[in-house]
Amino acid sequence: MKQYLQNIHPIIFLLVATTLEVTGDALIRKTIYEYSGTTRILFALLGMLLLFGYGFFLNLAPVEFGEVVGLYIATLFVVWQVINYLTFKTLPTIPVIVGGALVVAGGLIITFWKK
Repeated sequence: MKQYLQNIHPIIFLLVATTLEVTGDALIRKTIYEYSGTTRILFALLGMLLLFGYGFFLNLAPVEFGEVVGLYIATLFVVWQVINYLTFKTLPTIPVIVGGALVVAGGLIITFWKK
């Protein structure tokens, strides 16, 4: 299985992982504030499953854990904004955009700056 995973670009794992993480978190948030009873329990379980999937996919990436963090943080910020808009219909504010640009720049520096 390790040989098969090595043929998949790490960005695919990061995109899947960040999408699962942010979607799972958004679902848990909606579960807490918008649902009750059996619906709350079912959506909470689904959110937990998505968050487990995030950890699983992130750790399948065929790179060292410490090397993936910069690109992961940059990807997480972008995916977070997309899911935030799709789920809560909230556009990022100017401070979020400026701060996010710094997050993405920092993530790219961590990932691609050759030592």
